[in-house]
Amino acid sequence: MEFKDKVAIVTGASRGIGRAIALELAKEGAKVAFTYQKSDEQAKSLLKELEDMGNGGLSFKGDVRNLSLAKEFVDQVRSFFGSLDILVNNAGITRDKALMNMEKEDWQDVIDTNLNGYFNMARSCIVTFLKQKSGNIVNISSISGISGIARQTNYSAAKAGIIGLTKALAKEVAPYNIRVNCVAPGFIETDMTNAMKDDVKEKSRNNIPFGRFGKPEEVAKAVSFLLSERSGYITGQVIKVDGGLHMSY
Repeated sequence: MEFKDKVAIVTGASRGIGRAIALELAKEGAKVAFTYQKSDEQAKSLLKELEDMGNGGLSFKGDVRNLSLAKEFVDQVRSFFGSLDILVNNAGITRDKALMNMEKEDWQDVIDTNLNGYFNMARSCIVTFLKQKSGNIVNISSISGISGIARQTNYSAAKAGIIGLTKALAKEVAPYNIRVNCVAPGFIETDMTNAMKDDVKEKSRNNIPFGRFGKPEEVAKAVSFLLSERSGYITGQVIKVDGGLHMSY
């Protein structure tokens, strides 16, 4: 098993990509702790799945925008499992609108969750990683942060910021045997894409060379690779999981 005896945190894991990542890591032997904000039933379901897999699990209902809560969660994880090895920053929201209709709150909520939340979690984990001279972080960005997507100026800005955070932190902590990488999904079959109008979905599929949306499990496999020893000499990289969508922009 790739992650036997490893302890991983996955943020925003009660559904979608985060859930797939949590289950993939647990399948490979990791003990998984996860955050969520609203989906109580889905969080309970995930926790049961993790416990049934035999590695144990830990859930924490809280907002990653709150640095104090982030630190509290990390402390709980270290106390509960006795160690910490992996952070997957995944929690995110959308508030898609044309810029002319975007309110300050639409901008601020997305930046606070999708970018500041990543800082809060990384900041809360990094001291542990530095002290033990080991650790692994994967940040979930988006093709939106690479190519930009209309009506997503807030989301694109936050996701581009995540890429900058990833590259800068990777340089900073490499001497301590800590790796930091990024996965940038395209259109993935989640609640977010399910809410899209049919005509928008069709137009989006037509822009994807593979002609389909990706599956959360396909993103999880890329994350798993970046966290494994198979990628031991890779840091500061952005892996696109988008069916070739970036080539269409």
